[in-house]
Amino acid sequence: MIGREFPAEFIKYVDEKIGNPVWQLTADGSNNYHFYFTDNSFTLGDEEIYFLSDRSSAVPKKYNLFKMDLNSGRIIQLTDEKEGINAGQHTKTPDSEIVVYGTGKVIKKLNTRTLESTVVYEEEENIRLGQPHISPDKKYIGFARNERVPIHYGANYKGFKETMYATKKGWITLVSMDGSKVMDVFEDTHWLGHFQFSPIDSTIAMFCHEGPWNLVHQRIWLLDLTSRSVQPVFRQGEDDCVGHEFWTTNGKIFFDNRRKGHDGTITVDKTQATIKEEATDQVPFIGLADHEGTILRTIDLPYYCNHYHSNKECTLIVGDEVEDLVLIDISGREASVERLCTHHTSWATHQTHCHPTFSWDNKKILFTSDREGTTNLYLVNIPDPISE
Repeated sequence: MIGREFPAEFIKYVDEKIGNPVWQLTADGSNNYHFYFTDNSFTLGDEEIYFLSDRSSAVPKKYNLFKMDLNSGRIIQLTDEKEGINAGQHTKTPDSEIVVYGTGKVIKKLNTRTLESTVVYEEEENIRLGQPHISPDKKYIGFARNERVPIHYGANYKGFKETMYATKKGWITLVSMDGSKVMDVFEDTHWLGHFQFSPIDSTIAMFCHEGPWNLVHQRIWLLDLTSRSVQPVFRQGEDDCVGHEFWTTNGKIFFDNRRKGHDGTITVDKTQATIKEEATDQVPFIGLADHEGTILRTIDLPYYCNHYHSNKECTLIVGDEVEDLVLIDISGREASVERLCTHHTSWATHQTHCHPTFSWDNKKILFTSDREGTTNLYLVNIPDPISE
């Protein structure tokens, strides 16, 4: 199946609520979703995207890797893993030369130029692997590992809180790109996740203490991979509920603080999704820190979205409300919000979450939705006055 081609499936429509044109990129009845927003699905130059799809699987939701030419719409299959690619275990370099993914108990490296894949790491039975990430110098793969606990963790955050309390051992592990060297560089007594190298410095990384945001007392941690020392980013108080941290393309740390009691989730019930005035007397905000953890600024928001992604100048962010995508201008002292399009996703599983992501030139937004029943990819251009 590797190298199999699929024709374009593009469908253009006018958003029924906002009036902006939107391109539906996949439409063959399969399930498709793009890379997490910490790993941009676009290849530098923005002429192609990499994504996961079950279009070649006999069993629904058994995903493999594909790439799409955004000019022609042509789709090419890049992997044919019998067990599929593990949910949440895929990453790539910005130029898309290397993709790293988990299948079963192993981590593989794929050279997308040659389509050669090699096993670089195999995990023990009693350890759960987190999402991998590639250092900007392409020398190492990093990920969080946690002891496997007897909790069923599934859709709609089932077992989320229980897993946090049950997990007492976690590690940050680096593997050399050829698989010859494995190093545990940090060990902790918490459930660890969201490991991400800095995009501009391979010696600096970030990870989180995972769990419901209102129960984790300190979410974001910086890790110096040379000294193997850690420090907190944005020291949390009792009413801070922080999460969805990511590195911006210019090397800043973005984070979301929903304040007072928010667990960081959204489910098919669409609760905990947008602050209601009577729900809290505290104002949600987002923040930016530098690579040393120093807070550069915080920006109050009129309400919170479920995920955010930032342009390269950190002046414009995209967020996903319950039904809509919004653009939030943070270039001035106060944030201003403009609606971009509806998404109408169900929020049923992590794969249905929109995870809106800027293209590298900051002119397009890629997102996922199951508004048609199966999960599909969508692309919308940012209106010219905003992108300029």
